[in-house]
Amino acid sequence: MVCGPVFPHEVVGFSGGNKYFFPGIAGAEIINFTHWLGAVITNFRVIGAGYTPVRAVVDRAAALIPRPTSCFALVVTHEGLAGMYYGSPQDAWTAASELSAKKHIVYVDKPFRRVLSVMPELYDDLWTGAKGMYKMEPAMADGGEVVIYSPRITEVSYTHGKILDEIGYHCRDYFMKQWERFRHYPGGVVAHSTHVKGLGTYDASTRVECPRVQVTLATGIPEERCRRINLGYLDPSSIRLDEWRGRESEGILLVPRAGETLFRLKQASTATSS
Repeated sequence: MVCGPVFPHEVVGFSGGNKYFFPGIAGAEIINFTHWLGAVITNFRVIGAGYTPVRAVVDRAAALIPRPTSCFALVVTHEGLAGMYYGSPQDAWTAASELSAKKHIVYVDKPFRRVLSVMPELYDDLWTGAKGMYKMEPAMADGGEVVIYSPRITEVSYTHGKILDEIGYHCRDYFMKQWERFRHYPGGVVAHSTHVKGLGTYDASTRVECPRVQVTLATGIPEERCRRINLGYLDPSSIRLDEWRGRESEGILLVPRAGETLFRLKQASTATSS
C-alpha cells in the first residue's frame, strides 16, 4: 500500500500512484532511466501533462510486483485536503491527477518575461529549489528570465554537486549532440541539469548553446560558481520584493512560494524544441 500526494511533476507529469514504488523505493537503474526519458521529452512538455510515456514505464514496472497493490492518493493545498482517493494505484492516481490539474495549475493569458521565484525555506539546495524554474518554464516568453531567489541556498546539490560542477547546466540538445562525452554520467543528474536550463538549442559545429529562457540564481551560491555551472547570477541583497509585486500587466511576476503551483499558458506556446 502506498500513500502520498499528487501534484505536477517535471519527470512523470504528475507525482503519485505507482511512482511511490518506481522509482520511489527502487534502485538507481530505473531512477536514471525514467528521469532521462522525461528529460528527452522535456519538462516543458511533461510537467502537468497527464498520462505520459514515463508514467507508462512506471505502471509497467509496477505490474511486475508479485503482490496486490493499493493506493491512497491525496491532493493537498494550503487550505488543506482537497481530495483523497483510494483504489488501485492507477485508478486512485487518475482521479487525483484530474483534481490536481484543477488545484495546482494556474493558466495565464500571456507569457511572462521576468519572474522572481521566491523559494520556501524547505528547499535547502538548488537540486530541490530548482522547482522555481520547473513550474514556471511553460509560462515564460522566449528570451525571458526566471530568477530563483533564496539567500539561504548555498549549495548546488548536497548529493550530486560534484557531478553538476563537472557537467554544468545545459539544454537537452547540448547533451544529446555530445552523448559520447556524457553517457557515463547518471541519467537522473543530467536530467536535472536540462530541467533547470529548460528548452534550447545547441549547434555542435559552432559549439553555441541558445537557451530559450535565462535562469539566474539570487542565492547564497557565489557568482563564480554560478558562472562555472552555466547559470546567471544576481546579488540576493539587491532584490526588493516590492519592486516585483503587482506588475503582471508588464509581464513581470512575483511568486511568493515558488515550486508549489505550475504556471501554463492557456494557449500552448509554439516555442518548443523538437
